[in-house]
Amino acid sequence: MDQYLHYIGGPAGALALTGVAAASAYYLVSRPTPEKPLVPLDDQSHLVPGPELVRTSKFYKEAKEGKFVRHLFSDTKTLYDSFRRGAKESNNGPCLGWRDGHTKPYQWLHYNEALLRAKNFGSGLVALGLEANPHTFVGIYSQNCPEWVLTEQGAYCYSMVIVPLYDTLGPDACSYIIKQANINIVVCEDDSKCNLLLDRPPKCLTRLITMKEVRPATNQRAKNRGIEILKFEEVERLGAAQDNKEVPPKASDVCTICYTSGTTGNPKGVMLSHENVVAAVASVILQLGDHKITSSDVMISFLPLAHMLERCCEIGIYTVGGSVGFFSGDVKRLSDDMKALKPTVTPAVPRLLNRIFDKVQSDISNSFIKRTLYNMAMSSKENEIRRGIIRRNSLWDKLVFRKVQEGMGGRLRLMIVGSAPLAANVLTFTRCALGCLVVEGYGQTECVAPVTLTVQGDYIPEHVGPPVACCSVKLVDVPEMEYFAVANQGEVCVKGTNVFQGYFMEPDKTKETLGKDGWLHTGDIGMWLPNGTLKIVDRKKHIFKLSQGEYIVPEKIENIYIRSQYVQQVFVHGESLKSCIVAVIVPDVEVIKQWATENHIAGTLSVLCAHPEVKRLIMDDMILWGKEAGLKSFEQVKDIYLHPDPFSVQNGLLTPTMKSKRPQLKKYFKPQIEDMYAKLI
Repeated sequence: MDQYLHYIGGPAGALALTGVAAASAYYLVSRPTPEKPLVPLDDQSHLVPGPELVRTSKFYKEAKEGKFVRHLFSDTKTLYDSFRRGAKESNNGPCLGWRDGHTKPYQWLHYNEALLRAKNFGSGLVALGLEANPHTFVGIYSQNCPEWVLTEQGAYCYSMVIVPLYDTLGPDACSYIIKQANINIVVCEDDSKCNLLLDRPPKCLTRLITMKEVRPATNQRAKNRGIEILKFEEVERLGAAQDNKEVPPKASDVCTICYTSGTTGNPKGVMLSHENVVAAVASVILQLGDHKITSSDVMISFLPLAHMLERCCEIGIYTVGGSVGFFSGDVKRLSDDMKALKPTVTPAVPRLLNRIFDKVQSDISNSFIKRTLYNMAMSSKENEIRRGIIRRNSLWDKLVFRKVQEGMGGRLRLMIVGSAPLAANVLTFTRCALGCLVVEGYGQTECVAPVTLTVQGDYIPEHVGPPVACCSVKLVDVPEMEYFAVANQGEVCVKGTNVFQGYFMEPDKTKETLGKDGWLHTGDIGMWLPNGTLKIVDRKKHIFKLSQGEYIVPEKIENIYIRSQYVQQVFVHGESLKSCIVAVIVPDVEVIKQWATENHIAGTLSVLCAHPEVKRLIMDDMILWGKEAGLKSFEQVKDIYLHPDPFSVQNGLLTPTMKSKRPQLKKYFKPQIEDMYAKLI
């Protein structure tokens, strides 16, 4: 992503400082008129009369009466229908794009060819013995690519169900999923993924279908385990020869089982129906209003298709007949792909945007000219955004933000952010620097993806918008954490057409999550703002008591400490037999090394982590952040341990969605935690 970041040129910067008057004149003649927001921003959701304080979307009047969006078009009620509608809307336009190297242009599969290949592949699955019904599960284990979508649509041609697998689940979890779902066939990307599945293959797995060539040794290894390996093209040819009649799904049929990897135990299979997904996508398109996606849009696909945020974005594009270009597989070269594709739409996650923001701040920190230009540009663009003006043709776009925009293709008009909270300053920076509409959503797999979404024209950060049109939201009391619905605070609960069918083969967990009344309990703590938007403020789980009886919410404290420039990762820990909390800190290597150099302290990061002055520096800064955020004394850590190696999915300390695995972290750092507490006695 570094290519995005060197964006303020020296000569241009110097010229700009001397040409502020010219800039002002240019602005006055090029000043655009504000865009009108979809709804008054002081009242963004309906409050349903009654004691439960339920809120619904303002974009769908029937939601107030307990009815929710199911679909936008009467002929498009399943994901099978959606793809066919896209073919008509685009007039057989480009559908699936890819490129064979970082210097090559994108190639395109058009809608009709994609439909034919998908149908042939699905027919091939039937020819291999799979039954054409929603009780047949097809596994897919691959990075994003055209074959992923062809597999998915091929399965839908015969009412089958897609079950995505992904690397970070690990071989044990993949084996568990294949066994629990009784999957006979898994479509695999390449040799390495085949071999990962061959490490622990359940007896039900009989075939692997590969998109790329595999080694003869892998074929032999599979044969030794009673598993046949077929090529993707072979299955397409087989299906074309047999030409089995399609068996389209019903809206109520399950379309996917999306396994979520929790912090403990085996992954849970979230069963989502065609109606669930179509309703979720329809409600987002509806809420985007004038900025909604169209057949002329091009989307870059790089977030994992195994997760529902990416799936929903792509399904939305296919529904309207737009195009999806897949990244080359290396996130470090994502900028190259974007420059080649020039997308108009992209989903994004905070980690990506944080990285761009941090690099930009680093780039301007040592130059007065760059910093001055940047501040002027941000001030001007932020003033425009407050007035509903979204553009990328101002003088500041050309002088200051041009390379950031070009690094993402130069044509972005819509960015959808989800999966984790986005800091206010990063959101505002993104809106200013990219000059496109940035909407932030909140949701979870059990609701397909979206529950709420910010409204165009609402420039205020640090909330996730009002409910979308496929659901209603209420807050429920959490007395042990002192959150009460009458004070507009509580656990976020959701009911609507996007709420899942249940956890696969786990009725007890389904009942626990859905409850008797059908409201999905998310485990997140929300707060209604005066304008009817939702702000996520806490998490119900991961709370513990200290010995004096105070409740500690570690994630709340971690979210404050992570603001320290010296902290890359933080794990806060406490115990009911202890009177205080401690933390494990992974320092930001670049910041710490720079500080150490300036203070004449030598050594590797491991050496610096053991240095008392480094520890004092980081802890003092954390405590200051805690005081500024209003942490109580017992919520501040009393000791920290500095660890040089980041928590990661690979070392088992993070989930695939980058959340801390608290039990594993506690076990991993047990000696250090015990040592800290021993010193505090």
